[in-house]
Parts: sequence; C-alpha cells; structure tokens
Amino acid sequence: MIKPTFSDRIMIGFIYFFLIFLAFVTFYPFWNSFVISLNEGKDTMLGGVTFWPREFTWENYEVVFQDKRLLNAFLVTILRTVVGTFLSVLVTALLAYGLSKKELIGRKFFMIFCLLTMFFSGGLIPTFVLVKGLGLMDSFWAMILPTLVLVWNMIIFRTFFQQLPNGLEESAKIDGAGNWQIFFRIIVPLSGPVIATLSLFTAVFHWNDWFFPSIYITSENLIPIQTLLRQVINSNTVTSQMGQLDAGALSHMMEAAKVTGKSLQMATMMVATIPIILVYPFIQKHFVKGVLIGSLKE
Repeated sequence: MIKPTFSDRIMIGFIYFFLIFLAFVTFYPFWNSFVISLNEGKDTMLGGVTFWPREFTWENYEVVFQDKRLLNAFLVTILRTVVGTFLSVLVTALLAYGLSKKELIGRKFFMIFCLLTMFFSGGLIPTFVLVKGLGLMDSFWAMILPTLVLVWNMIIFRTFFQQLPNGLEESAKIDGAGNWQIFFRIIVPLSGPVIATLSLFTAVFHWNDWFFPSIYITSENLIPIQTLLRQVINSNTVTSQMGQLDAGALSHMMEAAKVTGKSLQMATMMVATIPIILVYPFIQKHFVKGVLIGSLKE
C-alpha cells in the first residue's frame, strides 16, 4: 500500500473540507426553516434564530393541522402521487418494452418521434388549449395525463430491457406464453431496481409539482399540497395569511397568539416536504443500481 505524501494529505483534507462545506450550504436552508417552524413566531420576528429554536413551541404545527384545506390537499397529493406514479411507470415501461424489439416495424421512426418531444415541446399555450379541449380542466386527470409518458424514463427502461437475455423470452414463447404474460411474469420481476428508481423519480415529480395544478385546477377540493404551499408562501403579510385559513385554523391561531405569518409558512413547508424525504431511505438501495443498470449502453 502506497503511503500518501504530504501534498496528498493536503489535497485530501481540502476535498473533505470542500465536501463538508458544500453539504452544510445545501442542508442549512432546510434546517433553518425547520428551526423557525419550531420557534415562537413573535420571537422569530426579533431575528437571530439560526441553529436551534430559541423559544420552542408546537403551536405553528397545531395551527397548520387545524386547517382542513391542508388535510384535503394532503389526500389529493397522496392520491395523485400513487395513481400518477403507477400509471406513468406502467405506460412508460410498456412503450419502452415495445421499442426494445428490433423486429418492431417503424421502430426508428417512433424513437425519433419520442426523442423530438424531449427537445421541442408543444408549449404552454397549445398544451393548455389541448387539455381544455379534452375536457380535463378542473379535473384530477389534468394532473396525471399530460405527464403520463416521460421519454427520459422510457429510454432508461428501453436500455435495461435490451440488456436482458433473449433466451428468457424465447423459452417463454416455446412454453406458449404471449407478450403480455412475458412482460408481467418475466420482464417486470427482473426489473425491480430500475422500476424502483424511476418510480421514485416520478413520485417526487408528482409530489413536488405545483405548476400544473395552478394552471388546470380551480376547485379548492383538488388543490395539492405544493400548490397550497405556494399560496401560503406568497402571503407576504399576516393579514393575508390569516385570510387564507379556514375558520377552525384561524380560531386556533387567534388563541395561540404567538403564531406569525412566517412561522406558519415554515411549518407548512415542513409538513409538505418531510413526507417525501422519508421515502428515500427505504428505496436508496435500489437507487444507484437502477440508474447504472439502465444506462450502461444504448
């Protein structure tokens, strides 16, 4: 084993210092928001709340969870994430499986057609007109169908499917299995890592997306959590923030008397962010493996 020289140690120390500094800069804004959400709102207005709560309280979260709009937005977001992720991964995988077959007539044309959509989109106004023309305005499916097929995910799926041994399908066909049986009984069970990885990507997109609902959704009952969070963050004053709360949350806020618009914003932000962060540890073991498997070759 080669012993590191003095210059090597200096370089290693610099790399560690840079990585620690980068991690701190990345993580601190989230931590500061979390600390403010646990601090009394009126005390936060005095400034100086940085690394830990100065006046610890749960009142900010109590007000947030008293707002019935938040609970409804949570249910909408969870339903959208589950349904959107399942349908998107299923349809994208089916498309990729078909395009992975060299005997498919017009395979190159369909691939070029799909790739063009990655570089040239229809644009916001044509997409809006299309969604409106299909009668999807102010409906749950307006948040699902426009992003049902993700071309980048399709390419990863297709590359993964092309790496599977042809003998698996040939032996299944000899036994009388059809394309649907081969896909669901052979291909899908072997695609666990890449499915888990792309499901995570898709789920994070659906959970974090606020843009599509802000355009296509007008009913308050269909607003997801991130769109609601954007409305809360855009409330620059306590008065406008209080005006957006329902009667129960507003009454609780008046009783608390220590909750401010900023503390309420941070608490809402944490409630909307933490659930999706907690998903990562359970799927991390598939994360790197899935991406590498799907990107080894074209």
